[in-house]
Amino acid sequence: MQLTKEESTIDVSQAAIALLKLYELRTEPTLRQARAWFAYEFHPETAADVLRTWLGPGHSSAPYRMVTSYWDMAASLVTQGAIPAAMFNEANTEHFAVYAKLGPFLEEVRATTKYADYLTNIERVIGMHPQPEERIAIFARYLERQRGLAAANKQRPNYPAPIADDPVSRPAI
Repeated sequence: MQLTKEESTIDVSQAAIALLKLYELRTEPTLRQARAWFAYEFHPETAADVLRTWLGPGHSSAPYRMVTSYWDMAASLVTQGAIPAAMFNEANTEHFAVYAKLGPFLEEVRATTKYADYLTNIERVIGMHPQPEERIAIFARYLERQRGLAAANKQRPNYPAPIADDPVSRPAI
């Protein structure tokens, strides 16, 4: 990992602690379930699908907002200088999947909602990767595969919520 001059002023041990805390938050059962829904069950085809899910009533709005706000918040730690971009992008990949899924619709979503900086932290951090388009393409192919599995009814329903203090139902980390 090669740090830029600006990033070299960041306390790397503190950045590592922040990354580990972000990972710990991702294992929280409700966020884990929302992330599974986002990856395996949410397959927008238009900006209207994104807007309906994000702003609409019902079950889908909450996990959508949880995933997108988590990754935009995590990316903000990079854009604000708390975590070096290279370190963040090497330790995480899911923000690329979020962007691969929503990126094609962001311009229209931003225009419709008049929320010009919606998910811009994710977008900026991805742009800091040395090969962002290549990385996005990897996740676009993965997401297309997930869409196909869902369309063929080969995708299991939403990730089951673990039973408190039951190591059997708790997913391996």
